[in-house]
Amino acid sequence: MIPANIPLGQPNWRAELARAVDDPAELIQLLGLDAGLLPHARAAARSFPLRVPRGFVARMKRGDAADPLLRQVLPLGAELEQHPGFSTDPTGDLAVISAPGLLTKYQGRALLVTTGACAVHCRYCFRRHFPYADSNPRADGWRTALAAIAADPTIDEVILSGGDPLSLSDTRLSELAAALAALPQLKRLRIHTRQPVVLPERVDDALLAWLAPLRLQKVVVLHANHAQELDAGVAHACAKLRDAGATLLNQSVLLRGVNDSVAALAALSERLFTLGALPYYLHQLDRVQGAAHFEVGDREALALHAALTARLPGYLVPRLVREVAGAPAKQPLAVDA
Repeated sequence: MIPANIPLGQPNWRAELARAVDDPAELIQLLGLDAGLLPHARAAARSFPLRVPRGFVARMKRGDAADPLLRQVLPLGAELEQHPGFSTDPTGDLAVISAPGLLTKYQGRALLVTTGACAVHCRYCFRRHFPYADSNPRADGWRTALAAIAADPTIDEVILSGGDPLSLSDTRLSELAAALAALPQLKRLRIHTRQPVVLPERVDDALLAWLAPLRLQKVVVLHANHAQELDAGVAHACAKLRDAGATLLNQSVLLRGVNDSVAALAALSERLFTLGALPYYLHQLDRVQGAAHFEVGDREALALHAALTARLPGYLVPRLVREVAGAPAKQPLAVDA
């Protein structure tokens, strides 16, 4: 049902979010897939619900259970398997919470987990088990988190993460951005978001109204894993973000069956650059419980990255990294001799 305050006939991100697909049976029916997928999909969705905007579904190939976009969102029975080395907190987030919603993991930067809500539930999400209710920064209007940032003069960049920070209303985001901009030591605001990719309607006039005049340097880090995700609507959203003064970067995850080929990775980098977004990171999978079927081994990942480096100019080659709990920065991938 479309919320009553949304005018009919007008593209609106809230309307699109309200009608996102959340029933595995409907997703399978929309794409003309084998109904035999349904029992496992329902079982996996009970522990981590399905959610995917219809505009993203429209970019999937009908009848293809191996479609690279579908594989990112369709719950599978493999998610219920237990694998050694996979945990509910693979990046060590819980150990670095310094205030409600505030993670201080790296020198000079602070990350705000602004919300647990996302427009899409990616099956490999490293925060699929994160206790958002226990780490809600909005419980006191972010006051505690903002005070902690203000008290640390070494912090000059704040990262808005989640969930997806663009799931919040523009009223709340503008208030938070204004409060951050009032802290004199801050230079940059970084927004980690998948919404311009899966829900490009989110980049609307209300968002740009607070983002464009912000005194802080603005960096929007997108999350796309396959060139097929980047259609004309995404291109338009990226253009509007650039016009608002944002630098666009992209981070991807190397995923088995999605982008584990040189051709797929090269096409993604090329397409990103045409949209004005620079490939930034290619992450090895965070070993979160429920995502082992996506993992690509380190040697294969390094071979893919070497081939990509030989094929593309250096500025189109993302850095191949792994996040290691407790490390002072993302770690370049290496294989022990």
